[in-house]
Amino acid sequence: MVSWSLSSCCCLQEYSGAVPASSSETQLAGTAVLAIGLWLRFDVQTKSIFELESNNMTFYTGVYILIGAGALMMLVGFLGCCGALQESQCMLGLFFVFLFVIFALEIATAIWGFANKEKIVEELQDFYRETYEKRSQPAAREILKAFHFALNCCGITGGLEQQLMESCPKKTLPESFTTMPCPKAIDDVFNSKLNVIGAVGLGIAVIMIFGMIFSMVLCCAIRRNREMV
Repeated sequence: MVSWSLSSCCCLQEYSGAVPASSSETQLAGTAVLAIGLWLRFDVQTKSIFELESNNMTFYTGVYILIGAGALMMLVGFLGCCGALQESQCMLGLFFVFLFVIFALEIATAIWGFANKEKIVEELQDFYRETYEKRSQPAAREILKAFHFALNCCGITGGLEQQLMESCPKKTLPESFTTMPCPKAIDDVFNSKLNVIGAVGLGIAVIMIFGMIFSMVLCCAIRRNREMV
């Protein structure tokens, strides 16, 4: 009985440190996601998207999902850290449930994203074309500038548009002929960066899995320890 009690205490101390570490990683990931969402919402260039009248809601929805998901991950990480430090089974249980829900949503989003990749690309291309047609508006010009500098592209056809549009990065005439049109650049980014996006998502998923495992093991260790007291 004594050896079992000592083993339980050692296990409790070990996972009491593992859960806050996992919670901190969840909080850091949440902070990064929230920061990206807030930057996209309030940056001088991208906030113009919210001032432009448009029927395309993909960007709006995506930004607000990032903000909400980041805030939720920070809250969940804080909950797990407090639960581990206070050895609260209730808080650790909630930490597990919230992590599981976020994990399930992440998997569902990844599946939906891969299944609808072409649709997402088409919607972004349509949004760019719609903004391009409104380029006489100051807000539209700021959005085009954000696209052009981020993707190193220019206009619908590329080429000489580089020399004619003020919102495009400045290049010499020979360089302009190699400038990619933005609809094609959008497609290339999604195809070339898909592995990077998948790797980041996988990393976050692994952190969540370890967080769920550690929280359940710690919860069981706390219960056993209290039963022996």
